[in-house]
Amino acid sequence: MNLKIYQSYILKSFLYYFFIVSIIFLILGFFLNILEEITFFEPYNLNILYPLFLTFLNTPSLLYEIFPFIFLISSQIFIFYFYEKDELNLLKVTGINNFSLIKLIALTSLLMGVLISTVFYTFSAEFKYNYLSIKNKFSNDNKYLAAINNNGLWIKDQYEGNIYIINADEYKNENLKNVTINKLNKDFDILNFITADQANIETYNWELNKVKIFYKDGKSESLEKLIFKSNFNKNKLDSIFSNLNSLNILQLIELSKDYKKLGYSNIEIKAHLYKLFLLPVYVSIMAVIGSILMLYLNYFNSKLFNISIGIMTSVIIYYINHFFSLLGTTEKTSVLLSVSIPLIILTMFCFIGIVKINEK
Repeated sequence: MNLKIYQSYILKSFLYYFFIVSIIFLILGFFLNILEEITFFEPYNLNILYPLFLTFLNTPSLLYEIFPFIFLISSQIFIFYFYEKDELNLLKVTGINNFSLIKLIALTSLLMGVLISTVFYTFSAEFKYNYLSIKNKFSNDNKYLAAINNNGLWIKDQYEGNIYIINADEYKNENLKNVTINKLNKDFDILNFITADQANIETYNWELNKVKIFYKDGKSESLEKLIFKSNFNKNKLDSIFSNLNSLNILQLIELSKDYKKLGYSNIEIKAHLYKLFLLPVYVSIMAVIGSILMLYLNYFNSKLFNISIGIMTSVIIYYINHFFSLLGTTEKTSVLLSVSIPLIILTMFCFIGIVKINEK
């Protein structure tokens, strides 16, 4: 019998179990998220369609985050059923050993990972962007906006009935450089504008240095220091730019360039991009790990036990990734190393495991 028929059968079976596991996680994510949305919209007495629609927009992004673990569990279930039906021994008779089986699963996962990191991520980012845009309209912080572009950092703030349009050429650590603050009333008439060489925004009481104030009647004054009260501080400003899942690859690259021009740290964006580019390798490794675990544990007939081992492994891998990610974002090591080292460790584990199980 032609070997390609068996390859086709293996691929279809793996894709089938991957689809089933993905649907299960999608449903779980949908129901968990809709509870959160219903709680959020409860004070507004809106139609149930609002939380349903927002959950629909947010679920693809949630699914993207757990795809590596979906690959691990899918490969486990795939191997379990092949072992349960005694198809592993049948494959060995046709010349497909454990290594050939794992190699086929790994290559399939790699190609699927490419599609996920390009096609799926692009539309999940678009959905996430719309989700955040709609939800922001109902947020108490909707009147407080911040953005970064080629002209620097821009902030729209409202404080004590006045509107402030703030621009800065550079944002580094907790300091803004070359700051301009336009003060307007609720009718958007300019009351005055302030320039400052630097503003420390560590707290909500900004400390402005070397200040000049220009009033609408033409008068001006200079001050060495000035306390400016705002709804923004460093932590709040940083949190606004923390949700990168709402941007596609091209937008992330452009934002990284804008951050660099502004002097604002683009480490988180670089880490996000590296993870996105290395996702195909990551999911391929996870599928291999799931296969190795099942081929080692094939003498246990309890599906629940085998899946529990997979979940425990997923948790361990998650914390390994989180630990090295913190090293990268805190600049204890390079961002590329912080993303690559967990993959290198897992790859070494895979090589050792493949050598062992191929001897079976």
